[in-house]
Amino acid sequence: MSLSVYAPLTKVVKYRRGGHSGNIRSQLINYSLRTVILNKPGELKLVNRESNRVLKETEVLLKVRRIGICGTDYHAYGGKQPFFSYPRVLGHELGAEVIEVGGGQSTNHLRIGDKVAVEPYLNCGHCQSCRMATVNCCESIQVLGVHTDGGMTELIKVPANKVHVSNKLSFDQLALVETLSIGAHAVERAAISERDKVLIIGAGPIGLSVAEFVKLKTTQTVIADYNQPRLDFARQNGLAKDTLKVENSIAELELRELYDGDLPTIVIDATGNANSMAGCFNLISHGGKIILVGLFQGDLSFFDPNFHKRELTLMASRNSLPQDFKRIIQLMEEGTINTDSWLSHRTDLENLPRVFSEWLAADSGVIKAIVEINF
Repeated sequence: MSLSVYAPLTKVVKYRRGGHSGNIRSQLINYSLRTVILNKPGELKLVNRESNRVLKETEVLLKVRRIGICGTDYHAYGGKQPFFSYPRVLGHELGAEVIEVGGGQSTNHLRIGDKVAVEPYLNCGHCQSCRMATVNCCESIQVLGVHTDGGMTELIKVPANKVHVSNKLSFDQLALVETLSIGAHAVERAAISERDKVLIIGAGPIGLSVAEFVKLKTTQTVIADYNQPRLDFARQNGLAKDTLKVENSIAELELRELYDGDLPTIVIDATGNANSMAGCFNLISHGGKIILVGLFQGDLSFFDPNFHKRELTLMASRNSLPQDFKRIIQLMEEGTINTDSWLSHRTDLENLPRVFSEWLAADSGVIKAIVEINF
C-alpha cells in the first residue's frame, strides 16, 4: 500500500488489485474539496468541504475539469427551479477526467486518464419507466445538481455506466454534450422530416441545442426570441433559415410571412415561460406537433376546441437517453456538430459566486458560460 497526496486534497490512500489493469479501488480519507454551494436563492458560496468516501465496484472517481452553466442553474439561483431543494451543489454539465475506478465489470471500459462527459441522470433501474428503457424519466430519478449534489466541486463520484468516453474531444466540448443531448432528445421526440416547417421558441442554450439537431432534419426552421444578440448568433452559425424578434407575443401573420403563407408543422418551446408555452397552441398548423422542452412551476391551460380542431399532438421532453450521449460524441468527433463558438463567457471556481449574477443580466451577452477548475 502506498500513500499519495493529491494536491490540494489530502491523504488519498490507493491500492491496486492484482490482475485488473487500470482498475483501482480507492479509500479516500479526510480530504477537503473546493466546492461552490447554492445555500439559498441568490446565495452562492465557495467553501472547503470535507469528504470521506470509498468507491463501490460500480463507481468511478472523476476530476471535474469543466462545468457548463445552464438554465436549470440560473432558475435555481432565482428560486424558480422545480424539483429543487436548498442547499445544493449545482453542476450537471460536466467535462471530466477519470482518476480512479472501481473493480467491477461495469468499469472495465474505463482507464485512468480517460476524458469523459457525464450523463447526470441517476435512475433506479427497476421502476416501470426504467424497465421500458425510458430511463430519462425514471420514477425516482436523481439528477446531479438538482435532486442531489452535482459537479461544482473538484472531485465527484458517479456510477461508471454514466460516463461516456471521448479522448478526441476537449473538456470544453465534453461539458456541452449534456446540453446538446436535451436538444437531441426533443428532436427525436418530434420525429422531424425534411418536409416539416419548424419553429423553435427560445434561443438560449437549450433552444440552440434543439436547432443543432433540427438542421440535420430540415432547412425550414425559424428561431424566435426577444434577445436580438442571440438571434444574431443563431443566424451567423447557420442554425435557422430565419429569425423572429419577439416583442410581446408571436403573431400568426408574422409566421405565415416567414413560412410562405403556412404555419409551422412543429413548434418546440424551450423558454420555460408559461405565456410562451400556452401561446404555442395558436401558432401551429392543423395536424401539427408541440414539444415542450422548458418547464415552469405552475399549471398550463389551453382552449380545448382549438386543440381538437387542429388535431394537435402535445409532447413533453425531459432529459435525454444514453444513446443520445453516444450519438452526440460521435457527431462532435466527426465535426458534424461544432460548438466552439458557443462559449462566450468563462470563469474559475473561485470567481464563480461573484460573476454568476452578472451572467443573469439581460445585457450580459451570454450565449453559454463555462467554469474551469484548475489544479
